[in-house]
Amino acid sequence: MMIHGFKSSKQDFIFGPWKVTAAKTHIMKSADVEKLADEMHMPCLPEMMFGDNVLRLKHECGFGIEFNAIDALKCVNKNQGMLKVACAEEWQESRSESEHSKEIVKPYDWTYTTDYKGTLLGDTVTFNVIPTTERIDTERLKAREQIIFFEEVLLFEDELHDHGVSSLSVKIRVMPSSLFLLLRFFLRVDGVLIRMNDTRLYYDNEKNFMLREFTSKESKISSLSNVPPPLFTEPNEIAQFLPTRETICEKLEFPQFVDSKPDALQESSSTEPQQC
Repeated sequence: MMIHGFKSSKQDFIFGPWKVTAAKTHIMKSADVEKLADEMHMPCLPEMMFGDNVLRLKHECGFGIEFNAIDALKCVNKNQGMLKVACAEEWQESRSESEHSKEIVKPYDWTYTTDYKGTLLGDTVTFNVIPTTERIDTERLKAREQIIFFEEVLLFEDELHDHGVSSLSVKIRVMPSSLFLLLRFFLRVDGVLIRMNDTRLYYDNEKNFMLREFTSKESKISSLSNVPPPLFTEPNEIAQFLPTRETICEKLEFPQFVDSKPDALQESSSTEPQQC
């Protein structure tokens, strides 16, 4: 569980032509949450909604990608899919003695499951997103390299009336040669289901693209009888036991006019950005 009592903060970190921005502030006020729920046509939003929190990567030429709670919730199934209905009914039956059980199972995805992979930025230019077979080099990520910037930002969290957890958070680490970002949606419905939707973003500063991998994993609790229950609350630990349901690999290509060579990028920051 993350600590929610932090002070508001905003950090900017310059990485070559990129500005990394991490903004963290208070939970949205209930009146603002209710208004937003109406605008999004959802009965209610997560208990802890950090609507002003954001993690953003922006190139000096104006394109980039950011991660925020509101856009993530726009990717939630408003009508609830068949699997979710079945899950909700099963969960409700297992909690029939609970006075809250009928209250929770509503005609919307009460788990807030989202397949959000980030919001592309840019008024005139933006990333060109194309499918790829190229994968993030996880071995390179394991290499010991100095971390020159790290931040973790919580976007939303809901404890499902004390019967589990649904959360979305994003963290980034920047090394001298690259940066790596992980956006993680984690869902645990006690006695029923564990689900993880991970988006990984990797950038090698000698390349003119970023790699983005989306992976969706899920398992019924009944299929995890060989797993120690304490691991159910540890996303990093339980991940290896969850079958992969979907993987999407993409390249986020820079606009053609952007030179990928680090020297050229450094020079561009000291000259007028006419190539942008």
